[in-house]
Amino acid sequence: MSRPRIAVSLAALAAISMLAGCGAGGSGQGDGASAESLTFWTPQTTPERLAVQESVAAAFEDETGIAVEVVPMAGADADQAIATGAASGDVPDVVLLASPQVSAWNAQGLIDTAAAAAAVESLGAETFNEHALEAVTLDGTVSAVPSDGWTHLVAYRADLLEQAGVEAPTSVAELAAAATTIKEQLGITGLAFGTQPGTASATEGVQSIFQSAGCELVEDGTVTIDSPACVEAAEHFLTLRNSSTQGDMDVPAAQAAYLAGDAAMLLFSTHILDELNGLAEATPVTCGECAGDPQFLAKNSKFLTVIDEDNPRQYGAILSYVVPTGAQSEAAQQFIEYAMSSGYIESLSAAAEGRIPLRNGTAESPTEYIDAWGDLGIGVDGAATTAEVYGEEFVAEMGEGINSVYLWGMGTGDTTLAGLVSSQGVLAAQIEQLYNGASAEEVTAAMKQAVEEVQAGL
Repeated sequence: MSRPRIAVSLAALAAISMLAGCGAGGSGQGDGASAESLTFWTPQTTPERLAVQESVAAAFEDETGIAVEVVPMAGADADQAIATGAASGDVPDVVLLASPQVSAWNAQGLIDTAAAAAAVESLGAETFNEHALEAVTLDGTVSAVPSDGWTHLVAYRADLLEQAGVEAPTSVAELAAAATTIKEQLGITGLAFGTQPGTASATEGVQSIFQSAGCELVEDGTVTIDSPACVEAAEHFLTLRNSSTQGDMDVPAAQAAYLAGDAAMLLFSTHILDELNGLAEATPVTCGECAGDPQFLAKNSKFLTVIDEDNPRQYGAILSYVVPTGAQSEAAQQFIEYAMSSGYIESLSAAAEGRIPLRNGTAESPTEYIDAWGDLGIGVDGAATTAEVYGEEFVAEMGEGINSVYLWGMGTGDTTLAGLVSSQGVLAAQIEQLYNGASAEEVTAAMKQAVEEVQAGL
């Protein structure tokens, strides 16, 4: 339920094609002591995000004398280009990756884990988001340096919940009950979220609700998606899906329903924060009250940054820095440490609603970075900060939310399987049976069989 990514420019695409065909452009020296320049691949490819990263790189050069070339590189392109570069011995020096990629690259021997572990030790492991660090700790070794991410949250209209006589939910079960009551009492959608069978929207919706309900996909190599907790999660998912007055939704439709005032609650990524305040021209607020007050939704929305306080497992995304095998490791480590300290807040400043720090602070100031995040501008022009719009208490709650980020299989030998199940939409392909009257037990059993088929192919 992240905001659709903006395509990179034609020039960037051309650069990617060249890199995939003839190597990555890094020196592949493996010794950064005498490095004069580094190559950094980033999936943050929009013009404003590139500008910020280039500014951080320029400041690093001013301090160290080491130049950094910032190369926009979408995740799938990076996978292809690193294979070509590794074969020729020409690799980038630093890459920003999603956590499933970290696992895949590490399994192929493409990551210099010693450099990442040294950077985390230097910065202080205790200063990082514990779950994020767990996600990149593979076979007992820190393989990457967690940078930033986003999580799902539930935005809810406090005024409408009060009108329906519903308390703010504190678990998936309470969320499902509240959504049903709202539909019955107010005649609007209880919870808007992605439920269209077989789509990426449903994949995220299923994983978000299921894991927040205490369901595990796989444990120690055994597929457990048919466990009692998962059966109960499927029942809650169906109840939530049935709280819609508009039928099954994809992510944009769910977003539009809440922005129009046609849904009392919304399961969405943190990218919704600027849109609720009328700061996103592409997705304007359209509720009846919004015409006279574009900030109406922001003023009347509150948030569950952790859906289940007793089982804090928020679906989200984690981006981390890695040093490829054969890169200029010492200088690369130096750049990562700079980007995670002196340049950290600036690097998060573009589209801050989707780049929440995974390093909470420093040893001396444990919440320095999450606090500073609240003062960064949100929206295209950064016209307002999260703290200004939603308050300091919400910033603290977002710290709790991002520190609860969780992905099935993360940091275990089951990471690859969980990643494939997600990327292939395995669970979303089974969910329509639930809509058509099959029991939760039957559907989760079908899910288990489908997951085991993927597992057999590994």
